[in-house]
Amino acid sequence: MPDLAYETRHGIHGPVAGVDEAGRGPLAGPVVAAAVILDPACIPPGIDDSKALTAIKRAALHDAILGCARVGVGICTVEEIDRLNIFWATMLAMTRAVAALDLTPGFVLVDGNRCPDWDHRSQAVVGGDALCLSIAAASIVAKQHRDALMIELDALHPGYGWASNKGYGAKVHQDALRTLGPTPHHRRSFAPVAQAELDFGPAVGV
Repeated sequence: MPDLAYETRHGIHGPVAGVDEAGRGPLAGPVVAAAVILDPACIPPGIDDSKALTAIKRAALHDAILGCARVGVGICTVEEIDRLNIFWATMLAMTRAVAALDLTPGFVLVDGNRCPDWDHRSQAVVGGDALCLSIAAASIVAKQHRDALMIELDALHPGYGWASNKGYGAKVHQDALRTLGPTPHHRRSFAPVAQAELDFGPAVGV
């Protein structure tokens, strides 16, 4: 289970934020990042890597985190992903998430092997969502926020299965790309979508 060892180590610099993202791999939808500064006096029990939690547990922890932590969310759109590429779009979403906090952290812990190009004191932590409690909390917020967006988009564009696959390349999604073509919410820089666009021409309406 993740703990506060990294946060304690870097707390000499001031409040420590954990940052994680959701949605680097899907064929559709934005990439979402979250930044979380936990209150040591009010940490919801059971925080873990979002991938290790059931949907019900993740939703409950998401609400609990919002109720007692400082949270910022940053989003990069499909258009930005296609223009910048998914790596730089993820870095930008993380930067926006930290900027959305209502205070400037003294240190930032980032899940992965690289931090964005920013002025914050920071450290990249490989597998951080399983090691650092604040990164794990950010992983929960980012995934819950992005899942909600994809459920909304599924209602606008039925047939791709986004409510369940969240835009990832599940069979139902790839089958729909071949039969229905891409939507404006598909990432045209991703090969399966680019191929579908060649086959179908302009995207279907929003």
